[in-house]
Amino acid sequence: MSDRQFNLADLFELVVDTVPDRLALVAGDVRLTYSELDARANRFGHHLASLGLRTGAHVGILARNRSEWVEAMIGCYKARCVPINLNFRYVAPELRYVVDNADLEVLVYERDLSGLVADSLSDGPEGRIMHLMVIEDGTPLAASDPVATAAASAPTNYEDDLAAESAERTFDPRSPDDQYILYTGGTTGMPKGVMWRQEDIFFAAMGGGGWGAVPITSAGELAGRLNTEESGRIPMLVVAPLMHGNAQWAMWNAFMMAGTAVLYIEHRFDPDRLLRLIGEEGVVSTALVGDAMARPLSETLAAAAPGTYDTSTLAVIGSGGAMLSATVKADLNAQLPGAMIMDRFGSSEAGAQGAVEVGASGPKFHMSDDTAVLDDDLVPLSPGDGRIGRLARSGRIPLGYYKDEAKTAATFPTGPDGVRWSVPGDLASIEADGVITIHGRGSASINSGGEKIFPEEVEAAVKACPDVYDAIVVGLPDERFGERVAAVVRMRDGTAPLTLDVLQEHCRGQIAGYKVPRELLLVGEIPLTAAGKPDTKAAKALF
Repeated sequence: MSDRQFNLADLFELVVDTVPDRLALVAGDVRLTYSELDARANRFGHHLASLGLRTGAHVGILARNRSEWVEAMIGCYKARCVPINLNFRYVAPELRYVVDNADLEVLVYERDLSGLVADSLSDGPEGRIMHLMVIEDGTPLAASDPVATAAASAPTNYEDDLAAESAERTFDPRSPDDQYILYTGGTTGMPKGVMWRQEDIFFAAMGGGGWGAVPITSAGELAGRLNTEESGRIPMLVVAPLMHGNAQWAMWNAFMMAGTAVLYIEHRFDPDRLLRLIGEEGVVSTALVGDAMARPLSETLAAAAPGTYDTSTLAVIGSGGAMLSATVKADLNAQLPGAMIMDRFGSSEAGAQGAVEVGASGPKFHMSDDTAVLDDDLVPLSPGDGRIGRLARSGRIPLGYYKDEAKTAATFPTGPDGVRWSVPGDLASIEADGVITIHGRGSASINSGGEKIFPEEVEAAVKACPDVYDAIVVGLPDERFGERVAAVVRMRDGTAPLTLDVLQEHCRGQIAGYKVPRELLLVGEIPLTAAGKPDTKAAKALF
């Protein structure tokens, strides 16, 4: 294909053709060059084509970090299908909701998650999923496959499916309008699919041809910007799960620079393993998610004997999804004096917008030229205005939310001057020098370790506890995770006091573990505002 587009598959193939033998992906024992990764992604794409899927068909990926996640994602784009990120921490009702909402036609999942898949399919919409593919991950096979029992047809084997297909690139031409969709917690309600044009997400979150450089004006220019010398290979460590935008964007930034994406594949965050991986792979850059990752990393370095870890190649530590506290950032700087440590600001609805001011004592960011702070009438505030408005981005922004016109209109409004904005909900002000100060979420969304949690969803689970009369859920400051979930509960009259252990056990059957309350306060009355609505501020004050 000579006429390359601003399409993720086209751009990836340009990199492959420029540095075919360079190491592209490290995932545990799996090491794939660009040509090897390309071949496996081709096979996956051809398998999708063999199913007769239409352009734009949705393919769910339910797996922890592993090479197959990457192959499936790229293969989807090659076949003009859309990969849908699924959270492996979900419980069955949550997974069932996204499977239905996203209109999945294919689901790729790890064998270890068979029970979750089976439970989510048991009373889901019949006929929604036309094809199931299971990735063998070493999990012992059960006497009977629960997914085969719950689904209309038995799942096929991922490796067998790929082996039956061609490794060649024989795909139809693609378009920059092909979609990239990222399911996100957002600020209110259930998860929503943020729809981007692939051209727009490339420029908004994947470097646009090189961070700090003038964006490329044609896809073919990307090849000329790549450093083809082996000394120019940049190993970049992707720590967060690929089900999150933070990790996806970090990985695609590595690919678009012809670097090596090193996946952290452990099921739990282990700072010792992460630090050893940095030394083993000569990692130059890594992306963390707030204090939840950065604090254990700093503490492990501080406690280690000199020479325990080789961090000599580490030049950049970025944090996205949650901000680093000043204390943790200072501790990391002390342990890694040669590394640049920065917060990066952005969202699923706006892309990567900026980086924290060096030496700033708070959340002050240099933002891109298409970023503004809007007043209530969607008019940009002037620098030094002094007022607090809503942070917004124009230009290359999403098309909207999948199947949700009301939320699309609310988050992506058009101002009086005809400019369309992405307004995810952050409150901000703009200084006289153009630096933007972030003041916090305008909603009650709880950010715990980079995971966005909806209080309403947790409240529904808490209120489903038989002896709970009413409840309000809030986020409290947490030294490690940024925020933790706390519940204020009013018991039904005549019932025994609820314990935190009992509440947590009840909630774990309905919501993912990271959403379960970590603190419980029993009260005689739920605090209300003058309008009779639950008073979040007063509830927090009770703690």
